[in-house]
Amino acid sequence: MPDICGPDFSEGSFYRRLVRMKTPLHVFKIGGHVLDDETSLEQFVAAFAQVEGLKILVHGGGKGASELLRSLGIAPQMVQGRRITDAATLDVVTMFYAGKTNKQLVALLQAAGVPALGLSGADGNAIRASRRPVREVDYGFVGDLTAASINAKLFQRLLKISLIPVCCAITHDGAGQLLNTNADTIASAIAQGLAAHYAVTLHFCFEKDGVLADANDERSVIPRITATDYEQLKSAGIVSAGMVPKLDNAFAALAAGVEMVVIENALKINEPIKTILCQA
Repeated sequence: MPDICGPDFSEGSFYRRLVRMKTPLHVFKIGGHVLDDETSLEQFVAAFAQVEGLKILVHGGGKGASELLRSLGIAPQMVQGRRITDAATLDVVTMFYAGKTNKQLVALLQAAGVPALGLSGADGNAIRASRRPVREVDYGFVGDLTAASINAKLFQRLLKISLIPVCCAITHDGAGQLLNTNADTIASAIAQGLAAHYAVTLHFCFEKDGVLADANDERSVIPRITATDYEQLKSAGIVSAGMVPKLDNAFAALAAGVEMVVIENALKINEPIKTILCQA
């Protein structure tokens, strides 16, 4: 990918030499739009297998978790797109995310020649979260993360022996409690936690080709957005409400040392059309 982000390093600054010394690492996040459709999932897996170099995959749960909850007589509860996770819900989403979804995805990756290893945050103490404090809403057994939540040494060891970590949306608190944790947040925290060791590109993959200048025009992909551009796009109302949390997360990752964030279509990760986010 061409270096189109960041300040001018034409003088051969120390910073540019340092970045070039780091090994590239790509962290991909996929969600329900891929996981819920068998054909789309197979297409993504085939594309992911073609991505060269070190990589990590993070996945959410899709609609299947809510469908399973309903089948068991448990009504899913959502507030502002985030799941309320009581004890019964936690049991179900753990089974679905860390069990069925994660292992089916790992099996598909193995079939495509990708040496994948499925992980929850509890496995190898990979991701340690803290339970979200009760404020206006009690989200229940939901985990919050920082870059320090990531067991960087574990991920480095796995990558060194050519295993591809595949992380689900279940973490733990270090005291025996599992926690449901937003997959976007997990991907961002992993990217930030490994930014000191690798030149990290964070990929948020969804159903659009990138950030659109016109929500009604699929061809209006904005190829590059800086932090300044983003503030202007928000002020002008061009960035839709649903995209704002994702972009806020992306620019927080950039501020924490992630080299680049990409918003792209999950089925077109090896194609040039996408939105690249960078600090300047």
